[in-house]
Amino acid sequence: MLGVIAIISTLVALMYFAYRGITVLILAPILAMIAALLAGEIPALYALSETFMPAAAGYITSYFPVFLTGAIFGKLMGVTGAANAIAEFISEKFGEKRAITAVVIATALLTYGGVSLFVVVFAIYPIGATLLRRADIPKRLLPGAIALGGFTFTMTALPGTPQYINTMPTLYFGTDIYAGPVLGILASAIILGGGLTYLNWRARTLKAKGEGYGEHPDEEIHEMNDKLPGIGLAITPIIIVFVLNFVFTNWYFKMDSVIGKYEALDSAVNGTWPVILGLGVAIIFILITMRKFIANTNKTVFDGAVGSLLPIFNTASEVGYGGVIKSLAAFTTVKTGIVALAIPSIFKVGISTTLLAGIVGSSSGGTAIALEVLSEEFLAMGIAPGALHRIMLVAAGGLDSLPHCGAVITLLAVCKLTHKESYKDIAFNTMILPIIAVLVISLFYLITGIY
Repeated sequence: MLGVIAIISTLVALMYFAYRGITVLILAPILAMIAALLAGEIPALYALSETFMPAAAGYITSYFPVFLTGAIFGKLMGVTGAANAIAEFISEKFGEKRAITAVVIATALLTYGGVSLFVVVFAIYPIGATLLRRADIPKRLLPGAIALGGFTFTMTALPGTPQYINTMPTLYFGTDIYAGPVLGILASAIILGGGLTYLNWRARTLKAKGEGYGEHPDEEIHEMNDKLPGIGLAITPIIIVFVLNFVFTNWYFKMDSVIGKYEALDSAVNGTWPVILGLGVAIIFILITMRKFIANTNKTVFDGAVGSLLPIFNTASEVGYGGVIKSLAAFTTVKTGIVALAIPSIFKVGISTTLLAGIVGSSSGGTAIALEVLSEEFLAMGIAPGALHRIMLVAAGGLDSLPHCGAVITLLAVCKLTHKESYKDIAFNTMILPIIAVLVISLFYLITGIY
């Protein structure tokens, strides 16, 4: 009983204090030790040194190259103006009447191209705000539009997305980033279609009531910067990432000669390698072809590299906390309870993953913990690994964006809006729709066996 209390109380504390703005870097190790202390099974300092740290370090060992290359790539796309050039091109093609759709599609393309979510927020905001202002659409819908394009289907559902969360299950399930293509496309259609329908309905409703863009004197929006690379050059790095991901995943790393080399070393092909290679080549391409747009190359690359540290250490810290929770005898009781739920196994995967993501306020953090503590049970259920991969990630994108989510807080801060003004629209697109989508694709897989 003490162990169960320790798990529940520390999880609640993690969510509460994260909502209050305390970093998980501090929270996770402290709460892990408190959990060990309350459970009375192992000394708190032993839990920190011998359980928390190895779990956190293991995560960093597996995923640091993905975070590093992704952050540098995103930084370069932002600094060179390539991200802005792509977004501006798409926005111009859609026109003012389809301003919301343009923002969503522009954001989605950048995110699906591998640009960091946070870079996308900064790149899209001035363009989106300008478009909504010209069309006199309430600005408070902008965070919902950016979140729909960047925080949902392009991050978790679309097969092949190079966002690092899509690489996480590959190490546990032996899948690749294209896993569950049918389920992923179906979930993406539900989220994108539902989100666009909702946001455009909201815009019409608010405008009918006489609400326009609104007065926002502090937004500091400037006109588009005309010193940008051409659209062809700007989009080439994204094409490189797409093509190399596909080639390495579906051809090179499936060659018998390549597989044999790793088997001779008692190892196996790592599912993150295609993404790392694709991003690495794209980075080199940007440094060579867009050099004139980079004022200080060394500083830009350095800043990008440093920008990878906080996200990976935050997630690793959550994984370390999960490692301590997993080591408690009471967790076996909790885990058994989840596995023993009188519902189809595929729903257990979605429920457990989205709950963990909601508790820690992070889709990647929830996925990391779920993979660490439940992946073996998931595989033992007899579900196809590809279906597990995709359903788990779509579920992780459900409750992850509760008000204490760091990405939500950053998005609202960049847009200079509040939770009261815009959170309802964010929540519908990033929580309600993904939950509906995961229910639908779970039923689809359960009935057809197709994934």
